[in-house]
Amino acid sequence: MRIVTETGELKALCAELEKGPFVALDTEFMRDSTYWPKLCLIQAAGPEVEAIIDPLAPDIDLTPFHKLLAAKNVVKVFHAARQDIEIFHHQGGVIPKPLFDTQIAAMVCGFGEAASYETLVRRIAKADIDKSARFTDWSRRPLSKRQLEYALADVTHLRIVYQTLAKELEKTGRAKWVEEEDAALSDPAAYALEPEDAWKRLKARSTNRRFLAVLAGVAAWREREAQSRDVPRNRVLKDEALLEIASHPPASPEAFGEIRGIPNGFANSRGGKALVQIVKDALENPPPEGMHIPERRRGSEPSPAALDLLKTLLRLRANQYRVAPRLVANANELERLASGDDEDIPALSGWRADVFGNDAVALREGRLAISLEHGEAVVIETGVEKKARVKVLAKPHA
Repeated sequence: MRIVTETGELKALCAELEKGPFVALDTEFMRDSTYWPKLCLIQAAGPEVEAIIDPLAPDIDLTPFHKLLAAKNVVKVFHAARQDIEIFHHQGGVIPKPLFDTQIAAMVCGFGEAASYETLVRRIAKADIDKSARFTDWSRRPLSKRQLEYALADVTHLRIVYQTLAKELEKTGRAKWVEEEDAALSDPAAYALEPEDAWKRLKARSTNRRFLAVLAGVAAWREREAQSRDVPRNRVLKDEALLEIASHPPASPEAFGEIRGIPNGFANSRGGKALVQIVKDALENPPPEGMHIPERRRGSEPSPAALDLLKTLLRLRANQYRVAPRLVANANELERLASGDDEDIPALSGWRADVFGNDAVALREGRLAISLEHGEAVVIETGVEKKARVKVLAKPHA
């Protein structure tokens, strides 16, 4: 097993990997006690080369690896890439391009809503993953042979999964579908952890502007504290405490003692004093743009029956095209379609419109209908002398 612990070795490995058309990648990291993920291992496998890179080794500089991530002639292959990309973007200032996410490709190729890596390896590579080392402390050294073999298997099998899915996408003409989804993963904005946007992580059900303004302010403060101290957000203050502060804004540090979820001693801490001022400032300002819950443009809630019809149409079309429904349209998009609010809905553009969006509008406008034929739901055209069956329900992917 090739384990890279020095910069010279890493340069040589990356030079070998850059000669191939793709490199399968995975990471092992720890995040239990930190805000920023601690990168502990990098696994890499090209068509003929495979290795484990130890980023915790004292004599290694990851710059050659970051250059490999940016190499335009090598496709970087991941399964469920978001967390891996976040680490590379934060630590190396780079986002892997070009990119291929096998989880997204599997949804396009008929493997269901969220096919796990283990499922794809079993069905495509005809292998089983040893899960016994899954909960390893990857920051510990030395790692055992079994642990390293487990880690390396994450990319050796990924090569086969990638090549199989890529051929299927080429055969079905759906490679562009996956490229659209992977492009969203390659957007640096997706990994920007701006404190001012921290409120988006909280489930605020209130539309009260005073509540929302305070919540945005205290959430931004907590994010800055967590980042600067490199501790998990909940180590600073829990979500429930932020919601309580927004509901009952304290006028003084002592008032924190009356708020549920605030730890003992917080009132007299530096954070307690700072947070009181942040609350006061927030009460004098409106909530951030986009934080309030907008009214529906058509001014009405969607009909439950109309929503059910759209859900049925989505299931039929997703089954026909062998693509995961949630990749085509999510619950919020279906609600907006049912209420006639079509602005900026992803399901109405690109490949999604061809698969579902155009028919969804036609169904809403009465130009399509759903009927039963021989016990199966089918989509039919309306508004003509004889109703014509236009598409049938395809069998699910084997």
